[in-house]
Formats: sequence, C-alpha cells, structure tokens
Amino acid sequence: MVPVPSPPGFTLQPAPETNGYDPAMPDLTVQIFGHERDQGTRAAVRFFKERRLQINQVDLTRKPIARGELRRFVEKLGARALLDESSKAYRDAGLGYMRLDDAEIVERLLASPALLRLPLVRIGSGVAAGREEAAWKDLLTGSS
Repeated sequence: MVPVPSPPGFTLQPAPETNGYDPAMPDLTVQIFGHERDQGTRAAVRFFKERRLQINQVDLTRKPIARGELRRFVEKLGARALLDESSKAYRDAGLGYMRLDDAEIVERLLASPALLRLPLVRIGSGVAAGREEAAWKDLLTGSS
C-alpha cells in the first residue's frame, strides 16, 4: 500500500477519544424519583451515569412526590402504570380486590408512596416508570 500525500496545508489528526459518549447529544438533565435502597433506582442512576448525563435524584423517603409531578406521569403513562402491583404495600392494602378509577389511584399513590412503581424517570417532557432500560433508551433518543 502506497501512502497518499496530503494536500498542502492539510494534516490528518486522529479522532478524539469519546469512550462511547456522543458529544452531539445536548446536555440533558435526568430526574429520577426513587429510594436509595431500591434496586431499580440504583440501576437507573447507574444507567444514566454511564452515559454521562446530569442526574437530579429525588429520594422519596425524604421528600414525597408533588401532586403536579405525579400528574405529569399520570397524563403520559396512566395511573395504573404507576401502581406497583407486586409490592407488599399493594397486597397489604387489598388493592387487588378493589376497582379504582385513576383519581382514586392517584390519591392512594400520594397517601402511600410505597405503592409507586419505581424508579420514575423524567427527561424533558418524556417519562418512564419502573426498571425498563428500553424505555430509558427511548427517552434518550427522543421517541417517547
């Protein structure tokens, strides 16, 4: 193989090392609602840290979710999607035997945050509930 000479005044430089980080991606802030002890919340924090995104984590054991913030998730996903039907709090409250409309579910979620399906993730106007990496990737690509 014969080296090809460069045009005058032009030098080739190696591409900068990016380690999988896309510098074209805008500075996104990820808001994660959850508990420090929750495996899903820790997985979400790790997922977004690996992608070098700024994270704003809200620990629901210290600060309960605001009604307006919960409403944002309900409008996008529906109240039933935010309800953790596999949780101990759900079974103890006997909610599996009740028929609840969205307003009643929201009131229960506000009264007992242990019923929430964690983590709740918000990026801009996109939201996701639960430990679902596919949904998190969709939020990053903007197809939420």
